[in-house]
Amino acid sequence: MQRLIDDREYVRVADLAEAFGISDVTVRTDLDALHRARVVRRVRGGAMSWGRPRTEQSFEEALTDSAGEKQAIGAAAAAMVRPGMSVILDVGTTTTAIARAIAARSELEGVVVITNGLNIALELEPAIPRLTVLVTGGTLRRLQHSLVDPLAAVLLDQIHADLAFIGCNGIHLGHGVTNINLPEAVVKRRMVASAESAVVVADGSKLGQAHLGLIVPVTDVDTVITGPTADAGVVSGLRRVGVDVVEVGGEASDP
Repeated sequence: MQRLIDDREYVRVADLAEAFGISDVTVRTDLDALHRARVVRRVRGGAMSWGRPRTEQSFEEALTDSAGEKQAIGAAAAAMVRPGMSVILDVGTTTTAIARAIAARSELEGVVVITNGLNIALELEPAIPRLTVLVTGGTLRRLQHSLVDPLAAVLLDQIHADLAFIGCNGIHLGHGVTNINLPEAVVKRRMVASAESAVVVADGSKLGQAHLGLIVPVTDVDTVITGPTADAGVVSGLRRVGVDVVEVGGEASDP
């Protein structure tokens, strides 16, 4: 069971029951024991490999990870945008899903989107002139097609947006919202400071994880939009400290 989870990184309870010819109840019991032994990480509906990659994936490598979940998160985030709003849109695969969903909303008029992602700007380009797209300056990072300091913060320091959609590599109750890459973490922090409301978008694999670069403590976040693989304990903890957690994309199952 552990080897299968390690190979796939996330496996549902139903898939494990079918693979091993045992009941869902037995699978849950075994997974709980493996979680206590820190062999796998128990999440809603299944389990994940305990050891997630600690090195930064390229945008293209990450694009297929939890793709359906990211699409659902993107749609939920885009639904928060109303005509006339100003929106900061961070780099990343989940925020790319937001950009696509925003561009597809033909009724949106007068929306200003500020981004430090070159690919994000290109996703939004077909929606111009309904949308106005501003791209920050800065130094180009090839891995994420992102613009970082120096100069990335010049525009951000001069605006106050309605919403900021922030991507990340980890959300941890004690260690906050974090990112593997330090230059991007700095820009993300400025994005949060430049918006009335900060919305962190993260597929379920990110919850419970902590990485090198602190973006903000979880108490600085207004909303987290995540998917059905999110750890129920982390979700409950976020809600206890006042963060609005929106879970989308699939049926909720018992861990």
